[in-house]
Amino acid sequence: MPSHSSRRTVRHQNRSVAARANSGRPAHGYRRRGDTSASGNQSFSPYEIWHEPTGRTGAPRYIVQPAGANVVHPVTVDEIKSRLAKLPRQFTDRLEVVQLSTLTQARRCYPVYGMQWGVAVYLYPVEENLVEQYVRPPTPQQQIEARMFGGLWVPAEQGFELHWTEQAIKDFYLNNVLIHEVGHLVDDRNRNFRDRERFANWFAIEYGYRPSRR
Repeated sequence: MPSHSSRRTVRHQNRSVAARANSGRPAHGYRRRGDTSASGNQSFSPYEIWHEPTGRTGAPRYIVQPAGANVVHPVTVDEIKSRLAKLPRQFTDRLEVVQLSTLTQARRCYPVYGMQWGVAVYLYPVEENLVEQYVRPPTPQQQIEARMFGGLWVPAEQGFELHWTEQAIKDFYLNNVLIHEVGHLVDDRNRNFRDRERFANWFAIEYGYRPSRR
């Protein structure tokens, strides 16, 4: 399932990245909406403000940037705080920054839903009308994930569209994207991309999806 999970194939979007706290900058998106291949383009990451570890303790610092033109942040800081508070404390002890980032022009070409680097988690905007445009058909994984969180795949004149409601996109971000990225943060064992994604997918199901359905 999630992850942070699948890769997206779109005209201009993709969403979520994994990287170890002691590694270099993230080099790939967790969901490559522009490429549904297994590897994707893992060598490009548009400019981002990287937050170096400071050793701070307590609640993470929250940063909200303007979403950008024709896009919105699907969740609020208060909603994120409330969701993180439901996780076991040991999973968020190292989380220093949560940033709602701007969807810049560069990221419109290689967009991601979310990303983790070091002690920071980044969440990115979605289309204002909550309709994502894709040029290729969804993979089985993408179809399953959309069903789990209330997204609806629809054939379109030039490809496919993924439709969300306001409630569904909040559910998707709070119980999938956010938790997947926290999973990357706490993963101290896995080194390669596939293993890290597998762990984050499992983590998002166990600590995001399943608890939210009880």
